[in-house]
Amino acid sequence: MPYEPGTDWQYDVPINGSKRLPPDSGYAEALRNQGYSFEVAVADLIDNSLDADASQVVVHFLRDDDRLLSLLIVDNGRGMNDLGLDSAMTVGRRREYGDHALGMYGTGLKAASLSHADALTVVSTTKTSRAAGRQMTSTSLADGYRCDTVTPDYAQTLLDRYDGIIEWQGTVVRWDRVRSFETVEVSQTDRFLSEAIQKLETHLGLYLHRFLDRGEVRIDIAVENVHTRELLDSIEVEPLDPFNYKISGKKGYPRTFSAPVEGVGDVELTAHIWPPKSPRAEYKLIGPLAERQGFYFYRNDRLVQAGGWNGQRGAAEGHLNLARIAVDLPPHSNQVFSLTVKKEGINATQAFARGIEKAVDAHGHTFRAYLEDAEAVYREGSSRAEVKRKPVIPPGKGLDPKVKRVIREELPEKPGEEPIAIAWVALPEDRFFDLDRENRVIQLNKSHRDIFTMGQRGSSNDAPVAKTLLYLMLEELFGFTRWEKKRSDQIDYWNAILLAAVSAQRERLAH
Repeated sequence: MPYEPGTDWQYDVPINGSKRLPPDSGYAEALRNQGYSFEVAVADLIDNSLDADASQVVVHFLRDDDRLLSLLIVDNGRGMNDLGLDSAMTVGRRREYGDHALGMYGTGLKAASLSHADALTVVSTTKTSRAAGRQMTSTSLADGYRCDTVTPDYAQTLLDRYDGIIEWQGTVVRWDRVRSFETVEVSQTDRFLSEAIQKLETHLGLYLHRFLDRGEVRIDIAVENVHTRELLDSIEVEPLDPFNYKISGKKGYPRTFSAPVEGVGDVELTAHIWPPKSPRAEYKLIGPLAERQGFYFYRNDRLVQAGGWNGQRGAAEGHLNLARIAVDLPPHSNQVFSLTVKKEGINATQAFARGIEKAVDAHGHTFRAYLEDAEAVYREGSSRAEVKRKPVIPPGKGLDPKVKRVIREELPEKPGEEPIAIAWVALPEDRFFDLDRENRVIQLNKSHRDIFTMGQRGSSNDAPVAKTLLYLMLEELFGFTRWEKKRSDQIDYWNAILLAAVSAQRERLAH
């Protein structure tokens, strides 16, 4: 009998059988080229930690004297048993996510990791299961998506290495043969690491700021020398709330608008106007200002888009740099908003733009009037005279991250300059400090370290007041191309005066 289309002809396609078509090994290459930036990839892994109810996460760089070797993300979440590890490492397997989960597509662990590393190892333990692990490499992925089983002894050894974090349960995700690490010239390792940590700290502080603000999780970034086991740097990630100003740029803001979006219902828009020329990190340091105006979308309190107009306007306009709008996405799936796989952007249909045009607040103010207010505040602020501050060489290792952040807020950085590190080293008795101008290091005499640590064991970021004062005093000396005799004399008398201060401090402590 010939086929006769029914009334629903566009869907009425006859079939007479089916077959399974698993992905070809060539798909492995596509999985490795998802376009994850380094910081976005790490954030995706930390989402898994938060979904596992981790209260502590450490992003751990391992290096030797010359090169970066590996990256590990360690958490004290619920952990996984053998079955859970198999599920987590299965390419294309999408598990069930709860209503409040940060995970969504089930590809993040593999895609984010293998976008940067040629070897991914996951080791985990739960309160009721032994240590177990799985490894996937670029080679095993191409070999029919093979996943190798890590020996229990190694799995336990790796977990024991982090016994200060993982006690009864937790997970370690390890990246080896990280491609960006292997291409860095030896002479550029410190600079690459400093820039990578700064970007990572900013990204995690911004996209996870609500979790950090509430104290639900602590995230640290640490650097360790694998040979000496010395902790070279340790930074606690601070929240970067993109709406954290002290005084609004205009009285009456923030205001909450309601936008009727077809297919979703009313969507709340909390509209803010930043004060003009704010020096705060939350305004200046989270990226180019023109890219940070617009909508900030949150999904289950996780920021998934930081700026942009999503079809509501054309290209970014400088006079709207003070306009930022917080939008919490509807908890249910819908046809209007879709999240990108990397969780750093929202695709919205024209229904959202149409809803914005009709948005009003409780007093009848329109969203369009809000944009006009934000533009007026910006133009008024731009007309005021501004004092230009002299750019500085940025501080590097050895200075507390909180201090570095304020320095970046208050002073413009000289572009392309190696940061200035501060380190305790062995110096002659007649020197409190010295300068290694070639390697950009302020050297402090470690025989006086106890004065600042009160006898306790020092850390890489100890003595913040003394180090900050020295940085402010000495920074410009690293910028001179010609070293004049008077500079050496200046260093000598500064040393004599500071040593006298150390002696006076020791006398006070003795009494």
